[in-house]
Amino acid sequence: MRIFLLSGQSNMAGRGGVHHRRWDGVVPPECAPDPSILRLSAALAWEEALEPLHADIDTTKTCGVGPGMAFARAILPRLQPPGTAGVGLVPCAVGGTAIREWARGEYLYEQMVRRARAATECGEIEAVLWYQGESDAESDAETAAYQGNVERLIANIRADLGMPHLPFIQVALASGNKRNIEKVREAQLSINLLNVVTVDAIGLPLNEDNLHLTTEAQVKLGESLAQAYISNFLQATC
Repeated sequence: MRIFLLSGQSNMAGRGGVHHRRWDGVVPPECAPDPSILRLSAALAWEEALEPLHADIDTTKTCGVGPGMAFARAILPRLQPPGTAGVGLVPCAVGGTAIREWARGEYLYEQMVRRARAATECGEIEAVLWYQGESDAESDAETAAYQGNVERLIANIRADLGMPHLPFIQVALASGNKRNIEKVREAQLSINLLNVVTVDAIGLPLNEDNLHLTTEAQVKLGESLAQAYISNFLQATC
């Protein structure tokens, strides 16, 4: 399998279709299950991927549609040779988490690495998909330190997985604290490391909370992440 880590906070975990803490259960065709797309459960078992992908990972919040399934379905036809490779998704995102909670030695980081290592028994990790930063925009100090913390995260996960060139596809924020969102976005867009690509989510439609992406937006984001992977990494290996 081609394996992808899905990590960060709530917009990666998925809140599409969540209203008043309840998910509407609507799964668009772009996110429909496919027998060639699997997910690693919280119990480290591979199973058919179904929305919400993070239901047993981000357990204290209500999960809905995220970008993972749309991403997987978009890249599946491009895998070579056709029909011989599946996609394995490893959900790791947890809503409301700041970048300091993803530092080496912290629970979320160590859980992500543990899940990544377990996944490699069935394939190779192709990329990390990362969408996080809304929580850091709440603090001036965390905003100021954000770029360095993300760069450290990338270096740590590459070192701990023994993959120094592991692709890292991050999302520039679509929403967040008005005082600091542009500063966090600037930090994200300023990261200039090998095999790090940024997809900009600005302008995608938001739920009524003005923080979380709608189901439609999550589909568009997943497809944008897929295009970033295909154009930057997949063609180089096929």
